[in-house]
Amino acid sequence: MLAYNKDMFVRIEEFGGPRAPMPRPLESGFSRNRLYRVLGIYSPSETSEAYFILPNDRDELWFISQRHVRFGALEDTGAQHLPLPVRPVLELARPERPDGVPTIQAGGPA
Repeated sequence: MLAYNKDMFVRIEEFGGPRAPMPRPLESGFSRNRLYRVLGIYSPSETSEAYFILPNDRDELWFISQRHVRFGALEDTGAQHLPLPVRPVLELARPERPDGVPTIQAGGPA
């Protein structure tokens, strides 16, 4: 069973090369400058591949390989497509040690 957030949107970043999975989204009605709502995820038992069910720009439903998609956003909206955000993704501040080396902090109560 695969679970996903109903508000998840992904962006297309087509995986290239001779062994790229088919279909190629940019040749199938998708574009780089939009986010697409994930309607479902399918993983056939005979493969380790997962396919995202996405509506393209023509509102056709396609099964697109996980290797062609990247996380885009979580948005509580009824839209099936969103423009790609132009603002940069915020980076989390990393505390530094006195010697200037970044540290990694574990979560949870101290």
